[in-house]
Formats: sequence, C-alpha cells, structure tokens
Amino acid sequence: MLQGVTVLDLASVGPAARTSRWLADYGARVVKVGPPPKQSGVQIVPPFYAYSGHRGMQRVQLDLKSDAGRDAFLRLAARADVVIESFRPGVMDRLGLGYAAVRDVNTQIVYCSTSGYGQTGPRSQWAGHDLNYLAVGGYLDCSGRSGDDGPALPGATIGDAAGGGMHAVIAILAALVQRAAKGEGAYLDVSVADGVVALMSLYVDEYLATGEVPGPRHNILTGRYACYDVYRCSDDRWIAVGAIEPQFYANLCRALDCEQWLDCQTDDAVQDEIRAEFRTAFARQTRDEWVAQLGPADTCVSEVASVPELVRDAHLRARNVFVEASAPGEMRFEQVGWVLAGMNRSQPGPVVRDATVTDTDSILGEVGYSAAEIAALREQGVAA
Repeated sequence: MLQGVTVLDLASVGPAARTSRWLADYGARVVKVGPPPKQSGVQIVPPFYAYSGHRGMQRVQLDLKSDAGRDAFLRLAARADVVIESFRPGVMDRLGLGYAAVRDVNTQIVYCSTSGYGQTGPRSQWAGHDLNYLAVGGYLDCSGRSGDDGPALPGATIGDAAGGGMHAVIAILAALVQRAAKGEGAYLDVSVADGVVALMSLYVDEYLATGEVPGPRHNILTGRYACYDVYRCSDDRWIAVGAIEPQFYANLCRALDCEQWLDCQTDDAVQDEIRAEFRTAFARQTRDEWVAQLGPADTCVSEVASVPELVRDAHLRARNVFVEASAPGEMRFEQVGWVLAGMNRSQPGPVVRDATVTDTDSILGEVGYSAAEIAALREQGVAA
C-alpha cells in the first residue's frame, strides 16, 4: 500500500522505531539513519530480534554533527517523503536539520517528531519512558492494583506502541493523504503522553462531562462487575471473562450453575457474592477445560495466554501471524509477521539485518555522490 514512499528514520529504539517498522510493513522504503561507530562511547543497538530485526529496511550511517554529514542528510531528505526523528525537542534544529531546514530542500516533506511530552509545554524537556507516559496519561490510575494496592505495572509498552508508534503512523498517513490532495507537506508533533490521553478518552470524557472520577472497579470495563474479570482455575491458570451483554452473561451463569444471579448482573450490592461463586465454579475445572466448554458458547470467555502459549495458538497460526525469519550465520527463528490489516502476508520469510552492515554506498550514490566522494566521507569518519 505504501510502495513508492521513502522514509528516513533517525531513531534506533522506541516509538519512532515502531512507526517505521509498521510503515515498512505496509510497503514503504525505510532508510535507517544512524551515527558512524565511534572508538569510544556506546551506540544504542537493539537486540537482533527487536522491531522484527529491521526486516525490509536499509541502513546508512552519517555524522550529522559535521557539515558534510548534514549536507548528505539534506540531499537524502530532498528525495524523501517522510522524516522521522525522536531526539529531545530542539536537537534537530541545533543540528541544522529541523523541519524548516528540510522543508527548504523539500517543500512536500512530512516531518514527524516523536517525543515523550511533545515539542512544547512545561514537560517538553523531561526525560521519560513508557511507564511515565502511562502514569501522566491516567492509564495507570485506572488499571488494576498490585499486592500493595498500587497501580500494577503494565505487561506491554502500550504508550510507546499505541500512544506513540501507532499515533505517529496515523498522523503520517493522514499527512500523506493531505499531500496527495493539496500538494502540501506537514510537520507532526507526536507526543506519547498525548497519545495515551487519546487512548483514555472514554474515561477522561466521562469525567469532564459528569464529574465522575474513573479508576479501578469504577465501571464495567475496569472490573466493577463480576461479569468482566479474571478468575483462577483448578490448574492455577487464569481465564478472562468479558460477558458484558446480558445474553452473554446469562449464558455464563447457566454454564456455571449460577442461575440465581441471572437478574443481578449490575447490582452493586451483590457483586462480591457473585464473584465468590464464580471463583468457586471456575476452580472446579482446568483453564483449558473451561475454554473448550465456554469459548464457543457465546460467553465471551478466553484463556489468559502466556507468550509461549500464544505463539502456538491454532487460531493465530491459521491467520499466519508468525513467519520464519533468518539471520546471518544460518540462524533461523520466528517473529511476528505482517499482521496488521492490509499488509501483504504472502511475502517470503524475512531476513534480519546484520547491524554492522550498511547500504551507505548505494544510498549516497542515488543522490549523486561519486564513489570517490563516498570513500572520502568514509575516510573522514563522516559516513560508515
């Protein structure tokens, strides 16, 4: 779907790296732009499997602090469609590579800056990670509680992935549609914290409209009622129940021999009693026995799967969610494939890139550098 779109990605990890991962999986040509290796100092190199091993991407290494490296990047940007960066706000401008500088060489560029708190505001220069953005965005306070009654740590980097990465993908695609219609580029200020607030909008909007303060067990989606909760089974594994609709709740009550609670789904006075009986019922069988019985029976029941279990799941396997990949040295393994809607799932197994190998010569050659000029940049340490 994005064939013909060229993306320059200056990020090695985090939301921006997720953004370019999904853009590449939709067919964009993604060129990862990183610094040349130094004799001292530590470069951020994610594990070989992270971000699907940068499958289908290219890599160029440039010293953007040097005049020659900056000029090389601007020549690449002049032919690109999208630039993604995730430096602290102000860094790209200080390098002479901010939106204004790139727009001077490419008026139709879509320039996406991803950061934790955005390019403006009192927190714009604060450091942070996924947990911080989930915290300030209200997600943690509305989540379940840990043993000490504090917010439980999330099991996935939801802020980075959805609040940041998917947020940026949506914004970039919208900007590309605008450019196709009007011929205009765009600057995109993607804040992970803003994205988390968007994910929390059901609860935030409720509070703003009614004054009701959301939190754990506040409403049906945060565990107020027994019909939407998790339960331990006889084998100490867990089952998830999401029987929101009355007909699904009724099916569940009948299957658990709890018909006496059929008319009490949202009766706050008896929720502890319903939970107690549900716990007793689920403790009679193993998790998989309950799933086999209740899953097809319109009860909105599913297993709480571990990662080793989900990668063996027959349903996900039938949908080709996982693909076999290879890496240098004859290494073979699996990874999450082209899983989002509209991606080409029929592609051959990807090859994971060797992080030490670059495409610098061919990429710079495309924008007019001669072999001698590229060799000189390498000799000066500007390119690698």
